[in-house]
Amino acid sequence: MHVPTMAELSVNGESPEILFWVGCAGSFDQRAQKITKAFATILDKVGIKYAILGKEEMCTGDPVRRAGNEFLFQMMAYQNIQVLNNYGIKKIVTACPHCFNTLKNEYPELGGNYEVIHHTSFLQQLINEGKIKMQGGGSFKGKKITYHDSCYLGRANDIYEAPRKVLEALDAELIEMKRCRSNGLCCGAGGAQMFKEEEKGTTRINIERGKEAIDTGASIIASACPFCNTMMTDGVKLAEKEDSVKVLDIAELVAANL
Repeated sequence: MHVPTMAELSVNGESPEILFWVGCAGSFDQRAQKITKAFATILDKVGIKYAILGKEEMCTGDPVRRAGNEFLFQMMAYQNIQVLNNYGIKKIVTACPHCFNTLKNEYPELGGNYEVIHHTSFLQQLINEGKIKMQGGGSFKGKKITYHDSCYLGRANDIYEAPRKVLEALDAELIEMKRCRSNGLCCGAGGAQMFKEEEKGTTRINIERGKEAIDTGASIIASACPFCNTMMTDGVKLAEKEDSVKVLDIAELVAANL
């Protein structure tokens, strides 16, 4: 795939409609790279002019701030803001709720003001505008799908409808877990927990959440966050249900059905 960078576009005096913020997981984690590819494939198919920062993109600083290192967070944020402002970026789309929340809600006080959209909201817009056309009777028609709400998308930013609307466009049967929407259960990775050992307890959160998802009888667990994806996948593995239950990002479901 040829994914244009901001540096390439600005040399030619061009500017993209959107900047696709890939994020650390989407760049370096092998599983999350598939989500990045799926979203880039959709953007290509729909003909949206986009670019990424490539090597100029640093971590937004979400995990270090959650872990308590405010100094390092501000250093990383200022560096990103400088790069974004130099390119005159106005609109950012990201597939990671952690990047989304930090860029949207925490960068403005440091001088970074952008229109930030999560990829589920962006996909819903494209479907509503008729730019994304789903195949009738696609591969997910009639399949049972359950959606896991990411904390940073749901409770932190009140985005519950967009991902569900996208799933409805797939002609799939959406089954909700008992704990969903504002009562959803965390996957266990937020707040920089992804990068540390868990404290002593009786059950790991992702095992508990994985079981809730499997108990719905769904064959697909849809997520909208690379961290949630990892944790839910681990939950499914530990329940030994890998053959019957797949964990897929909403972008992957859409890309497979274009």
